[in-house]
Parts: sequence; structure tokens; C-alpha cells
Amino acid sequence: MSLVLRHRPELIDIKPDENGWVDVPEFIGKVKTKIPEFNTELMNVVVDQNNKKRFAYNEDLTKIRASQGHSIKVDLGYQPAIPPEFLFHGTVEKYLDNIKSEGIRKMNRHHVHLSKDRETAITVGERRGKPVILKIKAKEMLENGAEFFVSENGVWLTEIVLPGYILFPK
Repeated sequence: MSLVLRHRPELIDIKPDENGWVDVPEFIGKVKTKIPEFNTELMNVVVDQNNKKRFAYNEDLTKIRASQGHSIKVDLGYQPAIPPEFLFHGTVEKYLDNIKSEGIRKMNRHHVHLSKDRETAITVGERRGKPVILKIKAKEMLENGAEFFVSENGVWLTEIVLPGYILFPK
């Protein structure tokens, strides 16, 4: 579901609307062409039990979308939000030199993803190896004009984190 809803909808020949929503019956039908056992119940399990809450239904449960992390163009309709003083970013050592010189960039995503707590950042960093946790001076970034948003699943989003706003571990 992540691959299709966040990055490659053409794999099952669907077209998300400008906000990333796709029609639930159409989505299920198209996925069934690749995974015959896929059905509403299985999709509900994925939506409800995904530990990162990556997916959301609209209010009347007729549409589904990924909550954040898209590489395709979508407008998720997020409103600017005021972050806590510090946010966190989980990474691994091999990226530290680039981050020290260029900051944290969104790469092929719409935003840089940040966490409100160290524990979540550890989980994110562990996906690629031994995690390194960076502390981000979010309040200072906001005071200097950066915009922040919060996804439906609690991920903090911003355009870029410049090196001067990053507290690196000693």
C-alpha cells in the first residue's frame, strides 16, 4: 500500500486526486489484480494496525490515502503548526558528513520528517542500522521563518533543516 499510495500509483493503474485520495472500491479492485486475496478486511487491518499510522480514510470511509512521505505530487492540506522547542531526527552514521555540511534535506519526498520524541527517532534510525539521533532546534527555526506542519499520524514536517539548527551527538 505504501508503494502505490506514496510513490507508484501507476503500478495498479490508479490516479490519486490532488490531495492523494483514491476511491476505496477502485483501490481494492486494482490491488486484487496483483494480490487476489486483498480485500476490505485486510486493508482495514493494515490501516488500523500500522504502527506508524501511514494511512487514513476520509470521514465517510469512501477514500484512502497515505498520511505523509509521498514522492508523487500531492497537497495533503496541512496547516502550519507551532512545534515544540526541540524535535528529533533518526539517521545513521554514514549520512552524518552530508548532514553536517548540507543539513537534513527532503530528498525525493515533499518534506523532511521529524519526530516529537527521541524514542520515535530511534525507531526511524534503526531501519537503516545503528541509529544516530539528531536534536533539532525547531523553535529557533520557526522564529527564523521556517514553516512546520504535522501529519495525521504525528510526524512533524518541514522543508529543510540547515546544519546550524542541528545538535549533533558528541
